[in-house]
Amino acid sequence: VVDVLTEEIEEASLEFAVGEADENEWRDTVQLHSEKKTLLRYYVFEGMRYIWIARKGAFCKASILNEGRTCADLHGRKQGLSKADQSTRSQIFGANIIDVPVKTYLQLLFEEVLNPFYIFQVFSIILWMSDRYYYYAACILIISLISIGVSLYEIRKQSTTLRSMARLIVNVTVRRDTGEDECVSSEELVPGDCIVIPAEGLLLPCDAALLAGECMVNESMLTGESIPEMKMPLSVSEAAYSPESQRRHTLFCGTQLIQAKGGGSAGNGAIAVVTCTGFFTAKGDLISSILYPQPLDFRFYKDAMKFLLFLGLVALVGTIYSIVILSKSNVKLVIRSLDIVTIIVPPALPAAITTATIYAQNRLKRHGVFCISPPRINICGKTSLFCFDKTGTLTEEGLDIWGVMVVSGAVFSELVPDPLIFPPGLMLSALASCHSLALLGGQALGDPLELKMIESTGWVMAENSEDLSLKTCPVPSHFSPILREYTSQGFRVLGFAYKHLTKETDLSTVERSAVLVEVEKDMNFLGLLVMKNQVKPESAEVIRTLKLAQLRPVMVTGDNILTAVNVAHACGMVLSHEKVIFVHASPPTASSMASLQFHQGDGAVNGAGYHLAINGMSFAALCDHFPEYLPKILMRGTVYARMTPEQKTQLVKALQKLNYRVGMCGDGANDCGALRAADVGVSLSEAEASVASPFTSKSNNISCVPLLIKEGRCSLVTSFSLFKYMALYSLIQFASVLILYTEKTNLGDLQFLFFDLVLVTVLAIVMGRGGPSDELHPQRPAASLLSLPVLSSLLLHTVLLILAQVSGLLITVSQDWYVPLNSTVTGAANLPNMEDTSIFALSGFQYIIMSIVITKGYPYKKPLYYNFFFVGALLVFFALMSGLVLFRHTIIHQLLQLYDINDMNYKLLLVAVAALNFFICYMLEILIDRGALNCLHNLRGKHKSKKQYKRLDVQLAETPSWPPLNQPLFPTQCSVIGVS
Repeated sequence: VVDVLTEEIEEASLEFAVGEADENEWRDTVQLHSEKKTLLRYYVFEGMRYIWIARKGAFCKASILNEGRTCADLHGRKQGLSKADQSTRSQIFGANIIDVPVKTYLQLLFEEVLNPFYIFQVFSIILWMSDRYYYYAACILIISLISIGVSLYEIRKQSTTLRSMARLIVNVTVRRDTGEDECVSSEELVPGDCIVIPAEGLLLPCDAALLAGECMVNESMLTGESIPEMKMPLSVSEAAYSPESQRRHTLFCGTQLIQAKGGGSAGNGAIAVVTCTGFFTAKGDLISSILYPQPLDFRFYKDAMKFLLFLGLVALVGTIYSIVILSKSNVKLVIRSLDIVTIIVPPALPAAITTATIYAQNRLKRHGVFCISPPRINICGKTSLFCFDKTGTLTEEGLDIWGVMVVSGAVFSELVPDPLIFPPGLMLSALASCHSLALLGGQALGDPLELKMIESTGWVMAENSEDLSLKTCPVPSHFSPILREYTSQGFRVLGFAYKHLTKETDLSTVERSAVLVEVEKDMNFLGLLVMKNQVKPESAEVIRTLKLAQLRPVMVTGDNILTAVNVAHACGMVLSHEKVIFVHASPPTASSMASLQFHQGDGAVNGAGYHLAINGMSFAALCDHFPEYLPKILMRGTVYARMTPEQKTQLVKALQKLNYRVGMCGDGANDCGALRAADVGVSLSEAEASVASPFTSKSNNISCVPLLIKEGRCSLVTSFSLFKYMALYSLIQFASVLILYTEKTNLGDLQFLFFDLVLVTVLAIVMGRGGPSDELHPQRPAASLLSLPVLSSLLLHTVLLILAQVSGLLITVSQDWYVPLNSTVTGAANLPNMEDTSIFALSGFQYIIMSIVITKGYPYKKPLYYNFFFVGALLVFFALMSGLVLFRHTIIHQLLQLYDINDMNYKLLLVAVAALNFFICYMLEILIDRGALNCLHNLRGKHKSKKQYKRLDVQLAETPSWPPLNQPLFPTQCSVIGVS
């Protein structure tokens, strides 16, 4: 719903709100009552305001007024806004609230009834009632009402839960331009407000840039990462401000500020400026993605709709046939013809397909994997590439101290394994003080690496410990070889330095930008701290499993490239006989053009395969200056190091452009963008569910990834089976009705009820309970319902099913005791009769046997006999149908209006026809699964795959000269001209 609103704002106030921007860009002036007024035109869509900008000739997001801000501009807001300025901005940006609408039950009912599925059901019920199918119509009505009631309850419950999570109103202290502090409701906050964060922290109701002081923040609600993070003040510079690039200096809406210090006059609290409010915040963006998700681009769902249209065409053919066959009054003819439509297009089809994902979702939940987007479970089954973060995902979250190397003169000393061995001195002091940890209730909180570093010294943390860091100073001549040696072995290496300061130096009053110039230069190098980041024991086995299943693993990390390559070797992404080639791409400079080179790393020179390793700067240069080479590099890139959060997201999207179904697994700390951009995002978090990604795993390792893919494949294959079964069920009943129409009769009301609600519904529900296979097969399941195997299977089965029913009818009319049907009475009014009884018997067996035929097992699901409920239902229904066909008349026969036939040989013959039907259909399905129709593909010759990555893979396999080692490449649009 789009609300178009207009407000009048005085021209002077509006000019003040947008600062120096050209007024013709944002205002639309009109003449009202001889007074010049400014008319602000805007509308609200999905919670966001879009304002009219005349110069652009379009409505743009209100956040466009905040674009182009520099870090210095934000610091210029430290004095606060005036009340008039705040009021004007409030009219432009609206209230600072993320308001999730919770509709009344009446509104929900109205929207639900307008759903095409329920409209069709209402149409069907009216039709059945007019045709006196009272029992069946009443049952469908009751089931529909219960379904609608449950659906409305769940929708409203979810909306209420989401509203309580999204809605945040607290009291905030705002600094005004007069120098006074004012306590206001968070609803009144606008971009540009300067807020004072108390020392005890608060639940932040907006996005803000930290200007002064430090804040310990828990961002688990947004990222799933439960480890608190220290936020530092934003430097004063002319660099453009971006919440992602300055993430360490940005406080996000919905995060819990645990503690603030160093920003107030008394050394406590912190100062921040509001950058975004409402749905424009990071939390608002996440809530919006839940409220208004992007449509899933998945072929299965598209093909399902196309197939329903095909069934509609079949219904049209059946309608024409019924018009020709039946000689009835116009009203009866219309009812009979429309009845064909309700038979061929099953109303329960959408509900039946979703049962597979519901079962998979419940199984995943039992294994500690939570899903907030069930349709993505099927997409898991088509995943072809999985990206993994390194630290905390492939490797342990914490680091173990490997040793310390101290500088002695101009050389390094031997590696000392335990810092406790050191006597008191500068190196030990640096290890204990060079950190950004904070004390909360006497407990140190912050980066696990820094916590481990302090613990190794045996020192106890106290307040007012200062932060030192290494920037530039003299180092030993063999510093680089030593550093390369340790990083290539997978170690994390930190450098330490110190500088003597006078007592007059007050670091608490020095701006961060000034620290970089005044304090952190001309420092004395102390040594190196070497830490080992152990690979999790589950990582190697999971990577091996994925590679055996021909699922490509990729590492995406912010760590050093040599460390990342070492971890890739340790976890099996890169095998010992495979070589690593490093990609170096540089942007153009004033003296040189952009260049691209490939260098051979350590490993086999003539190995069976190769992997590319790329750092973030090279990846950025590739995207900007070498787009023609990027697809080839992405095809062989296995290690992406020093990647920023934005580059991780960019990588996922680039791989998707190659038609990969991309999965992403990370701890959520700096992977949020990539987790949400991926087709399958998995966040490793202790939280039960995180809005950072569609899937959240409580396990702290990647063992959930194969489980998720198995469940996805199982769910996808089960959805295929259920779709085929519901289609065949409709076609079986369609054939039965048309055959009986030919004989001037029809199935009875209770016969329809028995097949639709008792037999088919129960089988459709329980057949989806089969669990996934224990192993991942190299071949992925198909995702297209309109493929040759699926369509040919449905067509051939339909022909065989019709032949079986026609055979049963012909056998019946050829018997000596057969009595022709009384043609003076038509439809269900002439029941019981022999024709109906024979068709009832065969179609009843067909519903059972087809549920077995199309239930796929190997290699994506466990065998059928593991599904105890399904096997039990099959035995019960087979025994019931056999009893109805073979035994003498009972009360059930009378209720179903079945004809009493005493010829046992005839009854056994009907059972034999059903058995033969089962055998032929079963063998046919096996032949189709084994590729019996591949000969039809061969007739049209070889054709290129529609997936770009498969075409590129063939191209690279046929190009052994790629990549050219140690040869500089230049952008194709550039040319190098030699002058002699």
